Amino acid sequence: MSKISCFFRTDSPAGRVASIALKVVSWTFLVIAAAMMVFTIVSVTTFDRADRGVFGYKMFIVLSDSMKATDFRAGDLVVSKAIKDKSVLKPGDIITFQSTDPDNLGEIITHKIRKKTTDSEGNPGFITYGTTTGVDDETIVTYDMVLGKYQFRIPKAGKFFRFLKTTPGYIVCILIPFLFLIGIQGFNTVMAFRQYKKEQLETLRQEKEELAKERAKTEALMSELLAMKSEIEAMKSKATSENKDGENP
Repeated sequence: MSKISCFFRTDSPAGRVASIALKVVSWTFLVIAAAMMVFTIVSVTTFDRADRGVFGYKMFIVLSDSMKATDFRAGDLVVSKAIKDKSVLKPGDIITFQSTDPDNLGEIITHKIRKKTTDSEGNPGFITYGTTTGVDDETIVTYDMVLGKYQFRIPKAGKFFRFLKTTPGYIVCILIPFLFLIGIQGFNTVMAFRQYKKEQLETLRQEKEELAKERAKTEALMSELLAMKSEIEAMKSKATSENKDGENP
């Protein structure tokens, strides 16, 4: 993209502005496309994955408004930190866990702890609930189901990443910017080739002009030499004639 500026007359204010504007647009699209690709890779490989995290932090997209009344809502992205010692968790903490409820088995949920308890087999766990309804969850969340403790949310980010993983999201956020960049680069290539040919033709024209000037100088020099030769021959002929007249009085 360093060649973009050569297609505008940078010796004029308007040309400089156009060149800078095109560079800014091109680099903006490049950054956006690269960022979207990174975000897509991260979202596919990390988000909503119980076994994946970044430096101990896990990210999950909120699917319901069960915590809307106090903390976050559907479409937000929640960040939870892995906790090794689950016994330090207490009532009032918000945890992310995998549900064992038959109605949503395996679904990742982030709810608030109501109190500590044990399940029917004596395993320690928690009774959790969503603050929107205040109703306790059907099943006890045992320690082994806890994925982490809620840290903070990023509003609406979940909706964005879900859209990014769809076909329209891929087209809008990744494909179109990269096609734009490919188009710009193709335009640059064509214009660079035209500029090269133009410079080649200009160089050939200048060389022809130089050759023509040299030929003209050579012809002028030859003409002068021929004229001098004619003068010398005329002078010799005149001298010979005068000598003959002197010998025959």
